[in-house]
Amino acid sequence: MYFTDRGIEELVERRGEEEVSLVWLGERLREFVDLNPEFETPIERLATWLARLDDDEDD
Repeated sequence: MYFTDRGIEELVERRGEEEVSLVWLGERLREFVDLNPEFETPIERLATWLARLDDDEDD
């Protein structure tokens, strides 16, 4: 189990029934990086990965 699994589990427990838009998620990620600039690179990688997630299916 990775340390991040605990945070992911908490997210699912607290907000698992909610629906959010990608616009909302993008705004939250920007806010997070503004408050925690040291996480800019991992957030950029996560956002890029999410954006390209379905690229393999298009081939």
